[in-house]
Order: sequence, then structure tokens, then C-alpha cells
Amino acid sequence: MANPKRSAPRRGPVVLASLVALAAAGGLSLWGATAAADFVEQRAARDVSAVLADYDWITVGTDGLQVQLGGVAPDEVQRFRARARAESVVGAGRVIDDIQVAAAAALATPDFEIELLRNDEGISIIGLVPASLDRKALVDRLKRQTGAAQVSDLMESADYPVPEAWEDAFAFGLRAAELARRAKVSVAAGQVSVRAITDSPREKVALEAALARARPATVTLTADITAPRPVIAPFTLRFVKDAAGPRFDACAADTEAARDRILDAGRAAGVAGDPPCPLGLGAPSPRWADAAVPAIRAVESMGAGSVTISDTQVALFAPAEVESARFDEAAGRLEAALPPAFDLTAQHEQPDAAAKGPAEFVAVVDHGGVSLRGRITDDRMREAVESIARARFGHVDSALRSDDSVPGGWTLRAIAAIEAMGGLERGTATVTPDLVRVSGVSGSQTASDMVAARLAQRLGPGARYELAIRYDQRMDPLLGLPSGVECVDRLNAAMRESEIGFEPNKSLIAGDPGPTLARLAETMTLCADFRIEVGGHTDSQGSAGFNAELSRSRAQAVLTAMKEAGIDTANLTAKGYGESRPVAENDTDAGREANRRIEFTLLSDEPVMTRAPSPAALVKGVTDSAEAVAARARAAAQAAATAAIGPALGVPTDPALALAAATEPAALAVAPVAPAHAGTLPAAAAVLPDRLAILAATGPAAALLPPPVDPAAAATLPAAAALVEAATETATLPAAGAVQLNRPQPRPETP
Repeated sequence: MANPKRSAPRRGPVVLASLVALAAAGGLSLWGATAAADFVEQRAARDVSAVLADYDWITVGTDGLQVQLGGVAPDEVQRFRARARAESVVGAGRVIDDIQVAAAAALATPDFEIELLRNDEGISIIGLVPASLDRKALVDRLKRQTGAAQVSDLMESADYPVPEAWEDAFAFGLRAAELARRAKVSVAAGQVSVRAITDSPREKVALEAALARARPATVTLTADITAPRPVIAPFTLRFVKDAAGPRFDACAADTEAARDRILDAGRAAGVAGDPPCPLGLGAPSPRWADAAVPAIRAVESMGAGSVTISDTQVALFAPAEVESARFDEAAGRLEAALPPAFDLTAQHEQPDAAAKGPAEFVAVVDHGGVSLRGRITDDRMREAVESIARARFGHVDSALRSDDSVPGGWTLRAIAAIEAMGGLERGTATVTPDLVRVSGVSGSQTASDMVAARLAQRLGPGARYELAIRYDQRMDPLLGLPSGVECVDRLNAAMRESEIGFEPNKSLIAGDPGPTLARLAETMTLCADFRIEVGGHTDSQGSAGFNAELSRSRAQAVLTAMKEAGIDTANLTAKGYGESRPVAENDTDAGREANRRIEFTLLSDEPVMTRAPSPAALVKGVTDSAEAVAARARAAAQAAATAAIGPALGVPTDPALALAAATEPAALAVAPVAPAHAGTLPAAAAVLPDRLAILAATGPAAALLPPPVDPAAAATLPAAAALVEAATETATLPAAGAVQLNRPQPRPETP
């Protein structure tokens, strides 16, 4: 039998332990739940903030499992997008949207604008008009004025303030809709735009004139009026020049710009009046005018003939009286100018091939490059000749015509003629089967020898030539005379560095112009034979008439001051330009100061001839072999050395000394004198022994140096000044260099 008294003491500790365990489990559960809630809350805040990083206006907060979104969104769209991103992370039920939306900006008042659309069916009016407009009266007016069967009022009205320029623009827009039968007329305050289609060019011109008359001064008109163009097939142009004069037998153009170019070319060729040239559809190429203009010029250059363009076929015809050279030039130029789509057929009315005359090649050299005319073997040879000409002279204007009937070696003769003109300032070379003729102007006194040597080098012995080359001292680089452009540049530089000033609004010269006039006089000593304009310019202050007269009187004042200073002004003229040619803006003091100026302008590149130039000596000959040319050069060098030194020494020159002088400066060959001094000392002091130096000191230098020399000048001046040509060559350059063929022509420093 159990004893109940012994088991009672053991229940207390068990209950206590159970309670402690239960409390511990509850505490751990509470701590775990709290930690879990904090982790979920932090994780949600971090994830939502990450997906909303692009929205800098939003704020993210958490409250347990809920995510609160705040901030002010720019608009409702941005608010919706931000909330959608947050819900994609934590779920829609956990997002609390506290986002505010910024108030929308007030809507701007719309402008009053209407469009009137008119066609054969009626008129429609669309747009916004003032509420004060009597729309019924407007519809009745349009029906009455235009006879339209229907006028549709699709306008809206608003009670806004009416702009100042609206009434004039609205009235003019209605008038434009009444004038144009098929058009869209857009009306805004101060502006009217008209896009219309007319039945004919005549109606187009009439509508443009009517709109121009009706337009108020306060309204800007933009008009785009077109007329339908007929289809022309074939697209044809025919230009004729005969005994009856130049005329268009047929003319067509695809655009107004093309028509203007074609008619301008016809007027330049002598067409009188305003010939018809209708616009049409069907042009074979958008470059129709690029073919028509040179075709007209080809006929004009021949003096007689015709050209017909039918679509892409171009037929050039020349009657028998047109010279072969002119026909070849015109056909060659036209062939080179035609666009790729066009084909040329050229016909010269002649009974047989013999009537064409001998083959000919012509090259003309001037400051603008070289012009090539005549015949060449084929296209490949033409490209070769043009390439060589371009390498020598830069720009090439070629009108060569292919002709496979030219004699053998024709291309070689053409190339020789081009190379022979390399030392000419300007000239002409003509090549025929039996002769090469070269004429022109050069700054070298040995130009004829140079040309003959180059022809011999290229053609070999036995080629006949004729040379007529004139020497022009202004082109001689040894003399260093300035060109017309250089003269004007020097004069303008003097004015910029030491400007002549005037009293305000007067033509009286202010201050001392002496230093400036001295610099101008120094330049004009070498430039008086050029025609130069003294131009006066002002700023824009004052009336245009006053400025023009002020600029003219100031230019005349400068010209008068130059004349009074002893400057040769025979070839100078004064002219006033007023404010018409500014070089800077007139809204600043510096700009106005720059515009008030005196400016020199060259009127002609060629100097005024006070006396007729010496005619070119005609040289005829036959080219030698290269060995003969070299031997002649050696003989010329020895002769030059003998002629330069022998008279100075007073004794026959030793051949060995002559050869030495041909390779060294003359001064070094006979005396220890530096080359720089030899050009500035009298010839006696530079090259003579002591005994002869005494004689030279007591006698004129003219007795010792080659004539012609003025004895009075030669006795007192250095040899270089007494003999500008001979002494400069012999005293400062090797004697061989003075006569050597093809030598370069250096520009010496001031003697």
C-alpha cells in the first residue's frame, strides 16, 4: 500500500521548473518574432528604395510590414509608375500611397488662327476666332463673293483679347480666299499664308499681282502659287544663229531656275526681247539646263550655226563659213561640258576632208593658267597633255577635240610646245605639222635661247620653229620691280600704319600727313605707271547722300595732297563710296573707325604704256642636236666672260682666265674682293690691278666697261647702278650663270 505522505514534497519543484521553462520559451518567441519583424521591415525598405532610385522626389518609410510612399510627383503618370515599381517588390497590399501630385500649370490662351480651304466643291473654314465675330455674316459674304455652293463653318470661338494685327490679317485672308479658286489660306495675327494652284502661268502671275496689291502694310504674306505644267515629249531646245540673227526656234525648261539660265544664255548670245520658253514635264535629266547653256554658248562662239537638243541627243551644226579651228574649239568645249546622260553629234558643213585644213594645236598661257585648243590624237593623249599642262601652269582650260587623222608624233610636239613656254609670263604656242611657233612676253633677255633649247631637247634635231618673244623689264626678277597688286598692297600698308586723318564730318586733313606722304611717294616712284583708284569710305552715321559726298571729297583731298608732295598722280583717280562698303560692324566705335578709311584699288593689272614697247625680234631656225646645244652654251659662256673681263682689264683675256670667270664670280677671278663689295664698288676698284686702278680713278668708268653708259653717271656711281643689266649680272653672279640656258631667275636683294 502506497504512502501518500512521502510523495507530496516533490511536486513544488516540478511546477516551478515548468513555469520557468514556459517563460523562457515565451521570451525567446517574443525576441525571435521581434527580430524577424525588424529584418522584414529593413529588407522591404532597402528593396523598395533600390527600385525607386531613379525617382529623386520620392520618400520611402516602413511601419512593420507596410511600406509608405511619400513626396510630390511631377504628374500623375510619374506617381503611378513609382507605385507600380514598389508593388512589384513587396506586394500591392503592403504599399501605402501617400504621394502628392504637383498642381498642373495654367493652360496658355490659344492663338486665334483659321484656315480657309477652297476648291470647286465649296469652302471650309477651320480654326479659332474671337467670340465677337459675326460668323453668319462671314458665311454669307463668302457665298456672295465666290459663288460657292457650300461654305462649311467648322470654327470655334473664344472670348479672349483680340491681337492688334488680327483684324487686318483676317480681312486680307478672306480677300485671298476670294481671289484664289483652289487654295489653302492660313491666317494668324499679322501673317497670311497662301498655297494655291492656277490654271495657267498667266493666271499665276495675275493672282500674285492681285495679292500684292491687296496686302496691308501690317501683314506678312507668304505665297506659294503654282501652275500645272504640260508634258513635253520629246523635250526639245533649238538655238539658231544665221543671217537673220540669233533666235530660239524651240525652247523648253523643267524649272524656273533652268528657264532663267537658258534665256540669260540666249540674251548673252544676242537674242532680243523676252522669248517664250514654257515650263513642262518630261525633261530627260534634272541637268537639262547644264546641257542647254553650253550648247547655246557653243553656237555663239562659232558665230553661226545651230544646236538642237532632243531629250538626250545633242546635234551641233556649223556652216561652211565657220573656220575649222573655231568649230573644233566649240565642239570640244561643248563635249567636255555636257552632263553624262547627253550625247553629242557635231557636223561641220564642208565638201571633203581636205577642206578642214591642216591639223593645229594651240596653247595660250596667261596669269589664269593655260588654255588648250585644237586637235589631239585621242582621249588618252588628251589626258596626258592636260596633265602636263596642269603640272606646269596650274589651271587648264581645255577644248581639245579628238582626231585620229593628225600626223605621227603630234602629241610629242604638243608637249614640247607646252614645256617651251615654261619661262614666259604670257604667250602663245601654235603647233602645225611642219612648224612650232612660240610668241609672248618674258622677264628674261635669254628667253628665246631657252625656248629653242627646250624644243631641241624634246623634239631632237630638224624641227622648224619661229620665236617672237619680247623682253619686259617689269617682269625681270633681277630688277625686282613690283607688280600692280604689290603696289596697291604697299600703298594700303602705308595708310594703315600711318593713316591720314580728317576733321569730323569734313574733308580737311587733320595733323601732319608728311610721314604718310613720304611713304606713299617712295612706293609711287616704282608704281606711277599703274592705274590706281583712291577710294574714300565712311561709316553709316549720317545720310547716305552726305556720306557719299564726304567720302569723295576726302579721297580727292588725299589725291591733291599727294600731287602737292611731288608724287606723280597722272594715273590716279579719286572716288567716294560712302557707307556702301563697310569692313566692320557700324554698331561699335571700333567698327565705325575701321569703316572710315582711304583705300587704294588697282584698276588694271597692266601698266599704262607711255611709249610703245620694243617689238619682239623674230627668230627662225631648226633645232640642233643636244651636243650642238651644249657646245653653243659653252661658247656663249666663254664669250660672256671675255666680254665682261677683257674691257675691264684693257688687254685680251686669257682663255684659261675666261673659263675660270665662267665658273666663279668675276671679282674673285681677278682680285681678292668679296662678291658683296664687288656689286657696290666702282668697277675699277673691284677688278683692276694697282696700275690700272690709278687710271680708273682718273678716268670715267665708261672707258673700262661695255657701252652704252653715261660717262658722268659711270664716273660717280657703282657699276651695279651704272649698268643695271650688265653689272648686276657680271659683278655679283657667275658669268656662266648670266648666260646659261634654263638657269633659275633669282630675285636679288636691294643693290
